[in-house]
Amino acid sequence: MTESTEFSGQKQIFGHPQGLFYLFFAELWERFSFYGMRALLTLYMIDVIFQALAERDYATAAVYSSYGSLVYASTVIGGKLSDKILGMRNSIFLGGILMSIGHFVLAIEDDMAFFLALSLIIVGNGFFKPNISTFVGTLYEKGDPKKDSGFTIFYMGINIGGWVAPLLCGWLAATYGWHYGFGLAGIGMLTGLIFFWSGIKKNVFGNRGLPPNEHVLNKKVLGVKQGVLVPVLAVLAVPLIALLLASYKAIATDGMFADQNIVNVIFTGIGIAVLAYLAYEMFKANVTERKELFVAVLLTFFMTIFWGFHELSGSVITLFAARNIDLDGIMSAAQTNSLNSMFIIILAIPISMMWTWLSKKNWNPRTPYKFGLGLLFAGISFYVLALSGGSANESGFVPFAYLLLMYFLLSVGELFMSPVGLSKMTDLAPLRLIAFIMGVWFLSSAFAFQIVGFIGKQLAIESTDKNVGGFETLTVYTDGFMLIAKYALGAGAVVLLASPLIKKLMGKVH
Repeated sequence: MTESTEFSGQKQIFGHPQGLFYLFFAELWERFSFYGMRALLTLYMIDVIFQALAERDYATAAVYSSYGSLVYASTVIGGKLSDKILGMRNSIFLGGILMSIGHFVLAIEDDMAFFLALSLIIVGNGFFKPNISTFVGTLYEKGDPKKDSGFTIFYMGINIGGWVAPLLCGWLAATYGWHYGFGLAGIGMLTGLIFFWSGIKKNVFGNRGLPPNEHVLNKKVLGVKQGVLVPVLAVLAVPLIALLLASYKAIATDGMFADQNIVNVIFTGIGIAVLAYLAYEMFKANVTERKELFVAVLLTFFMTIFWGFHELSGSVITLFAARNIDLDGIMSAAQTNSLNSMFIIILAIPISMMWTWLSKKNWNPRTPYKFGLGLLFAGISFYVLALSGGSANESGFVPFAYLLLMYFLLSVGELFMSPVGLSKMTDLAPLRLIAFIMGVWFLSSAFAFQIVGFIGKQLAIESTDKNVGGFETLTVYTDGFMLIAKYALGAGAVVLLASPLIKKLMGKVH
């Protein structure tokens, strides 16, 4: 079958391949499970897992940080194993099954079961997440102008899942108990897998997503076929990762590793290794490649800073919502996690139309300027939260409007940075390094969670009171938000001032 025949033979819905809509619903439900669980995670650790500890905020911040870092780092490994051995279909099924089991294990009230559940989700996400996104690209012929709008539809599914899940899982957890919320997240994951499986049964994907090489899949290592060995090793990795998550305490009180746990040390090592390899590649590269690689590293660094502040939404900001936002009659603290996705859904099309209109006028800012503005919006959003303390009532609770405005501004910042960043990586990276640079880009989210953990520990409240809040916590949070605002605004200003130079280094890449 020729490539053109393969693509022209696809059934269409609204001008897009039918397979897109099966992937849309599979990803929507997978993100439903992921964000539904994430909305509950910090509050569940505070109220249940570490309830007996005075330093439960510290322990929660450490575990949340390790979990987030490992979730995103796992995609680099899972993506590689899919490319080389399993293929996208097998990887999506393996990842989806492991994640489903993980969500259901969270419904068991036991500390060790809790860490095993998180580990199952980490390993499963590594196989599922990079492959479902890549699968969308295979549905379109190279150069097809509909591809961008196809990805826009697909990413809308991600945000619909991220918007609805905290609302439903948060309501179930508050009304019937934590484990009903986690259970619904598990049902969401299974639903996503069923959609994907039904697409395969109806042959909407053709021959896409199959193992790259049947010979490699069936090749035996230590007497076991690689297609069997990879899932076995994935399952065996689960207790090891659970042990890493459970080792959340600092390995030293002073010196080089002060306040660092094992996962922090591992990511420090990974960071040094990645930078050393990039320095080696820059040394080897020609002048043009060196300039573009330098910009790719810079943009990744700026994106890491942004995600580091953005991902506080599932930890410190959720705790601030629980302890200091007047949510009476509006929503629960867990449900506030839906606000970011809600604003992304509302703002994505208007901001996309704005860029198109500016392009026609030749006013569309280059990528560095968008990154600088994105960081400024992040800084202003935290400045809004920092100012909220001035409007606290007699109980130390501030109006919900501050949180709503904060998420609006943060979402605008996200839309200025995230959609353009990924495409620029492929333009800036030399062909021989595209896969590696994309891996580094995804790792930026993993390193962002190291920032989340650091900030979470700094703003940890020491108390044995389960219902601590009000004026006991208000100043700790608002002072912390003011500091974050200054760093984000400072970073944004530096990027904007350096933008003319960065633009020059980018050459023809817009």
